[in-house]
Amino acid sequence: MAKLILYGFDGSPGVRSVLLTLSALGLEFEYRIVNLMTGEHLKPEYLKINPLHTVPTLEDDGFFINDSHAINAYLVSKYGKDDTLYPKDLQKRATVEQRLHYDSSVLVSTARALASPLMEGKTEIPKARFDALEEVYRTLDVFLQSNDFVAGSNLTIADFHVITVLTSTVLFRDVDATKYPKLAGWALRIRRLPYYEEANGSRMELVANIFKSKKFIIV
Repeated sequence: MAKLILYGFDGSPGVRSVLLTLSALGLEFEYRIVNLMTGEHLKPEYLKINPLHTVPTLEDDGFFINDSHAINAYLVSKYGKDDTLYPKDLQKRATVEQRLHYDSSVLVSTARALASPLMEGKTEIPKARFDALEEVYRTLDVFLQSNDFVAGSNLTIADFHVITVLTSTVLFRDVDATKYPKLAGWALRIRRLPYYEEANGSRMELVANIFKSKKFIIV
């Protein structure tokens, strides 16, 4: 098998979702840090492999692919011993794809809206952004009403994407287990995965330290 290289930064939920996928598949890879805080993603050598100057980027024997959703689908399709994490069955895959699109279009933007004022040095976060987060929690709880995982009865890459963003949003408002019992139970199940702590949990320290040091008020 060709050598896999993941270019990333621990603060990125997308990067951590790829780390979860690589771990779940038992793949060997090299992890090269691209420090967004110092502008390494804007250097010519990185722009050559990712003109969008984002993380993550995956290199597979000279082939480069960007966007964590595309990377995770590619990894399972090429290297998975089975298709459990990204099913070939069209109906099951459609559900996974819907959850992935929900992650990229709603969940990520909701998390970014909460974080952006603090990253810009502001202290006030509009209440509407917390209301939007509550709506996300409600929706995820609905996704989990009949299943143990966000896209069905089995663990998929959709779970990896949702959990990595969720571990960022709970820094602003935790999941109320009395209001969203299915979501709280799911999060606990994901955190019990044998590779979770190394791939996501311990890597949240950077993000947690940044936001814990910033005081904010809801307006």
